[in-house]
Amino acid sequence: MRLTQGLQRAALVHAHGPGTSHGGITRSWQELKARVARLAGGLVGRGVARGDRIAILGFNSSSYFEAMYAIPWAGAIAVPLNTRLAVAELEAQLADCGAAMLLHDTAFAATARSLAAVFPGLATVGLDDDWQDLADGPETGDAERGGDDPAGIFYTGGTTGRAKGVVLSHANLIHNVLNLGPHFRFGPDTRCLHVSPMFHIADALSIFGVTLHGGLHFFEPKFDAAAVLRRIEADGITYLALVPTMLKMLVECPEREGRDLSSLARVFYGGSAMPETTSRRVIAAFPHVRFHQGYGLTETSPTITHLAPEDHDPGAADGRLSSAGQPVLTVDVAIRDDAGADVAPGEVGEICVRGPTVMQGYWRNPEATAAAFRNGWFRTGDIGRIDPDGYLHVVDRAKDMIISGGENIYSAEVENVLLQHPAVLECAVVGVADENWGERVHAIVRPRPGMTVGETALQEHCRAALARYKCPRSVDVTDEPLPLSGAGKILKAELKRRAGAPRSR
Repeated sequence: MRLTQGLQRAALVHAHGPGTSHGGITRSWQELKARVARLAGGLVGRGVARGDRIAILGFNSSSYFEAMYAIPWAGAIAVPLNTRLAVAELEAQLADCGAAMLLHDTAFAATARSLAAVFPGLATVGLDDDWQDLADGPETGDAERGGDDPAGIFYTGGTTGRAKGVVLSHANLIHNVLNLGPHFRFGPDTRCLHVSPMFHIADALSIFGVTLHGGLHFFEPKFDAAAVLRRIEADGITYLALVPTMLKMLVECPEREGRDLSSLARVFYGGSAMPETTSRRVIAAFPHVRFHQGYGLTETSPTITHLAPEDHDPGAADGRLSSAGQPVLTVDVAIRDDAGADVAPGEVGEICVRGPTVMQGYWRNPEATAAAFRNGWFRTGDIGRIDPDGYLHVVDRAKDMIISGGENIYSAEVENVLLQHPAVLECAVVGVADENWGERVHAIVRPRPGMTVGETALQEHCRAALARYKCPRSVDVTDEPLPLSGAGKILKAELKRRAGAPRSR
């Protein structure tokens, strides 16, 4: 199994069919295969060797798509970077993976220069200018890396504040496509608009799955509800992958009225919980669309369970719509207690999984890798139960993790930054309900004796070190000690209750 095989198949079976359309340029699958082979040759010509890590920092585009194939074609490993991270966070991830090259678009040219100054050995290539120079060179043969060979390193927040690089192999990513592709019925008539950020693991299904079946890729650089609605109508889009916040914005967008959205056939959503009331609003707003929900983690490539369109029917069995669906074809799901034993049917416990989509491990972090597994099963840290029909119900998320607009935010990372402020004695960060984003970051801070600090100063302090979406949207400053357990740990459950935590799924 290798990712480049999907591109080669599309070029063979759908040679003259359109593969990508962006910026007024449409390329056939045959053209794309030749172009990727030349781009890979250009990367090799600039010193890229087998196993090198190549980072990508840019918005959605056909160049980003080509990079996701040219990198494995050259035998290297892709490292998609979150475009919303602060420079300090990007530096930490590049240092961790030891990137040999950074691909970037024009919007991040200044950031790329800053990073190159920190890492003198880091080569930089612009996806808007240098990319075409690479594409004008000679072709190189497919390195034919596959199977358990690493295909990508996808960074996810760490509960200790250190980002962890999730190593996913070619086989991991292909199994995820095979698990879901039959449900989505991808084919040459699929017209996919990449709306969710292409650095997210969730978009890998669209990149590799639609390609494998010879569909057509369109690209929207950043999500804008009105722009997406216009693109659906103008380009006849049939498939979207979104996070719940995006779906909610599409429903509420005034421009939805009067638009011909009849081409849209399927929508896949996931990344955070969607309240059942919101689900029903979305279904009512798009009655002709077949909805699919996925639950999973970066470490599982990512899909663990799938909620099918028939379970989105208003007449479906009670509780189906609030569930996360049933396990996908090649993934085993078990509910375990703290000792690692299976709980009784219907009882609540930790969600544990195994199967060919589970990661190879955390990049150069054997301790974290070992801690994530028990007897061959990956421990998600999420809490759930399985009903008699095999539907998984996620009743709580990984401890201390906040999901805002589909982005994972680990409270410890934010707390570590807050504690660096000279006026902060102790603090805790929790997620509280937010109508638009599902959750928002809320901090509770106790100043040092004799010192004062305000919400604005703490927010500015965080923005200097963290991506804006990780920074507290609200701060409570208190002179009272934070509540502690008998073991001396801050009782976050109590703080969530006081602040108004989001309801669990």
